Amino acid sequence: MVEVDSLLHSGYHHPVQRPWQAERVLTKGALMYPIFITDEKDSLIPISSMPNQYRIGVNRLEEFIAPLVAKGLQAVMLFGVPNDFVKDAFGTAADDPNGPVIQAIRLLKAKFPPLLVSCDVCLCEYTSHGHCGHLNPDNTIDNTASVRRLAEVAVNYAKAGADNVAPSDMMDGRMRAIKQGLVDAGLSHRVSLMAYSAKYASALYGPFRDAACSGAQFGDRSAYQLPPSSRGLGRRAIERDVREGADIIMVKPATFYLDIIRDAKEQAPNHPIAAYQVSGEYAMIHHAATAGVFDLKTAVLESMTSLQ
Repeated sequence: MVEVDSLLHSGYHHPVQRPWQAERVLTKGALMYPIFITDEKDSLIPISSMPNQYRIGVNRLEEFIAPLVAKGLQAVMLFGVPNDFVKDAFGTAADDPNGPVIQAIRLLKAKFPPLLVSCDVCLCEYTSHGHCGHLNPDNTIDNTASVRRLAEVAVNYAKAGADNVAPSDMMDGRMRAIKQGLVDAGLSHRVSLMAYSAKYASALYGPFRDAACSGAQFGDRSAYQLPPSSRGLGRRAIERDVREGADIIMVKPATFYLDIIRDAKEQAPNHPIAAYQVSGEYAMIHHAATAGVFDLKTAVLESMTSLQ
C-alpha cells in the first residue's frame, strides 16, 4: 500500500491542474527571434544548415516579419551579414549607416513600432580575419582597441533606434564602456544592455557561422570565449557584467549549460536571465525531428520550457 506522504499523482491527474505545477509559464513574450540581415536588399536566401531560416534583405524584411508579429512576436535580434561591403581588420562596416543592421533597425521601428529591436554587437561578421575584435601584430586580441570600437558600434545602433544592444564579443570590460557610451550619448534611459556574460567556446555555433559568414580565418575564439568546463569563469563573468551595468544577463549555449543558467539566476536574482538556444541546438532538434526521433513542436516546447 502506498503511504499518504508518497502520493503525488493526485496533484496533477487532471489536465487543468498540470500547468498549476509550473513555476513559470512559457509565453510568446519570453521569446526573441534572431534574424540574419544581408546587404543584398532583395534577397531571401535559405540557410542550408538551419532549416527554415534565411538571410533576409531589408526589402524583404517587412513581408517576412509581418506574419510573425501578427502571431505575437514581440522581440527580434539582428545580425548583419555583409556581402557587398569590404571587410577589413577593424570591422569598419559594422555601423555603416547604409549597412544591413542600421537599415533594418530603421525599417522595423518605422513599420512595427511596438516591436523590441535588439542588435547583436560584434565585429566578426565585418573583420577580414573573422575574429570578434581588433588584433595585435602577433594575432592576439587587442582588448583595449576592441572595446573602444565595440562601444562605438553599440552607440551607433542605439542612435539608429535600437531598443537593446547585446555585445557577444566576450572582450573584458566592454559592458562598462558601452554603458558609459550610452550615458554620454543621452541614450541610457531608453536602450537596454544585454550581456552575453557566460558565453562558452562551443561546437554548437557552426550553423550560425555559416549563416553569418563569420568563421575565423585562423585559430579559434577560445582565448576570449569561455572554456566549456569552466563553471567558475562563468560565475565570475556574470558577476563582472552585473557590476559593469548590464540590464540582462545571458547564458550561451543553453541546453548544455543549464547549471550555468541556474547559477546566473542565483547570482543575479534581480536581473532577467536570457538563455540563447543557439544554431546548433536549433539544427539538432530539427534534424532529429526530421529523422522521426520525436515530434518537432513537442520537442521545441519542452526544450524551451526546460530553460525557464
